[in-house]
Amino acid sequence: MSYFEFVGMIMPRLLRATVVTLELTAIGIGSGFVLGLLLALTRVYAHRVVSGIANVYIQFFRATPLVIQALIIYFGLPPYLAAMGLKPLSPFAAGCVALGLNSAAYQAEYLRGAIQAISSGQMLAARSMGMTKAQAVRSVILPQALRIVLPSWSNELIYTLLYSSVVYFVTLDDLTFVSMKIAAKYGRAFDSYSAAALIYLAIVVLLSRVLAYVEARVRIPGLSVDDRAR
Repeated sequence: MSYFEFVGMIMPRLLRATVVTLELTAIGIGSGFVLGLLLALTRVYAHRVVSGIANVYIQFFRATPLVIQALIIYFGLPPYLAAMGLKPLSPFAAGCVALGLNSAAYQAEYLRGAIQAISSGQMLAARSMGMTKAQAVRSVILPQALRIVLPSWSNELIYTLLYSSVVYFVTLDDLTFVSMKIAAKYGRAFDSYSAAALIYLAIVVLLSRVLAYVEARVRIPGLSVDDRAR
């Protein structure tokens, strides 16, 4: 069987696994954004003690490997959950939790940088108009910060998609794990892995172009925030 015949045969299975990967990515980046925004606001505006707690969270999840976090959640938590009368997480749920918690730490730093890029005079102007701090943040600061952070956030979306592959450690049938199973079954490692790699590449190229278009449409002239390395 030629390479193209083999890839055509396994493609339906790879595409089903791709759906799982995309679902993981969407849930991970979405939940990470919500938690990351809360952490960023805490770091910028909350009391020093609360801000310090948020910083500890961020440093922990940025300084430990995602795969270790996933293993702790899937294999380490079940005994404690059982002691509380709770069921262990499924592989999919564990993968979503791990990706969300990890991504939140990075998104928090991107968002914090964007918030702090807004001139402090805008907060003073909003307060002088009778707005509370919460109203000023919601109506003045965040709309600008979310536009500024888009380039960094776009990188995080791509990272989350690619790093979702670590869920094969918790036996979830994502694109990477299914390609490994196919390679083991048929003994055609190059064909299986290269087909999976091409799917990842196609998704990344598509996402990059869409995000570049959105970024160009919403960019604020004269305002930007440097991309932060992982």
